[in-house]
Amino acid sequence: MSTGTTAVWGRAEQQDFRSRVRGALLGGAVGDALGAGADGLGLEEIRAAHGIEGVTDYAVAHGRRGAVTALTQLTLFTVDGLIRAQVRRDTGAWHPPTDVHRAHLRWAATQYDWGPDERREDNGWLAAEEWLYARRDPARECLTGFGDTAMGTLDRPKNPTARDAGALTRSAPFGLLVGWEPGLVLQLAVECAAQSHGHPAAQLAAGAFAVLVHGLARGETLDGSVQSALALLAGRPGHEPVTQALRRALGSVRQGIPGPALIESLGASDAAEEVLAVAVYSALVSEDFRHGLRLAVNHSGPSRATASACGALLGALHGETALPPAWLAELEGRATLLELADDFAMEMTQGPALHSPTAAAPGWLARYPRGLGTPGGRAVTSSVRPR
Repeated sequence: MSTGTTAVWGRAEQQDFRSRVRGALLGGAVGDALGAGADGLGLEEIRAAHGIEGVTDYAVAHGRRGAVTALTQLTLFTVDGLIRAQVRRDTGAWHPPTDVHRAHLRWAATQYDWGPDERREDNGWLAAEEWLYARRDPARECLTGFGDTAMGTLDRPKNPTARDAGALTRSAPFGLLVGWEPGLVLQLAVECAAQSHGHPAAQLAAGAFAVLVHGLARGETLDGSVQSALALLAGRPGHEPVTQALRRALGSVRQGIPGPALIESLGASDAAEEVLAVAVYSALVSEDFRHGLRLAVNHSGPSRATASACGALLGALHGETALPPAWLAELEGRATLLELADDFAMEMTQGPALHSPTAAAPGWLARYPRGLGTPGGRAVTSSVRPR
């Protein structure tokens, strides 16, 4: 498969794919919500607040248990942008980085507006969800990156020195493009990361994360997916911090009982490659979803970023049924996450039945309106092209 639009999907394949899409999106959100109660705390502070075992369940954050943060908000809008890219392809104006950028501009509006603007006919259904109009600790780099309509590119990225994981944590949806070749997935994630993060390590960590999710969504093992990512990264300038971080994660698996000390040896900063290493290690050594997320939360690093990334990996690997029901029951926005996940799966497996150059389902185009060119009318270039 080259782009996924012409593949014939059997019923069992569609059901498996939908389960992995749901797993990745819900898993990332559960990790985000679990980590929100510990984010910014050192390990001893976490233990002082939550007990010697640290965080084992949702804590109150943003006024409730199970609250998600800007990490999940941005991921939702990434999915929205990718669906619109597929819908808009029929018009001949197919440029996924532009559609993702426009989606992230809609997210930026939720951080400043009181609520949905019904005058915006191009908003679609996601931007009409009132619960998303809440500022939940967004990274400064994301706010400034999407603070105007100019789109950052690899040649002219926004925030040239930004190295944190703000681009990585919204990049799982790129990996769910299972009909794409892994190299194109990597390229798309890297180009979209440049819209807010300019440091090569931040961009390549986002790309590597997308490739990991891509392998898992295709039924590969996590170890095999890491090897695929390492091979793809090898030819990229500036790849060394990311490939070294991934190799450290692999090498740490047999170094002892998993715990905070081992995790913090992989890095305790918010650097994207360190967040990626902690997420990958936690997923590799996890006994189940709950165990993996607790490892990813209870350390002195950025807990919600590492747990969100780990949750997306485990969700893509095992599917939605591996997620703890009690955590799902309290998860903020679960209905929206499920609805968007199912729309994404339907678009990717049955898109031609929803829209084509000669016909389209009106209800689908109301949900995902076709965009009107590039933001601000400025021409952009990309090496992500349809085949």
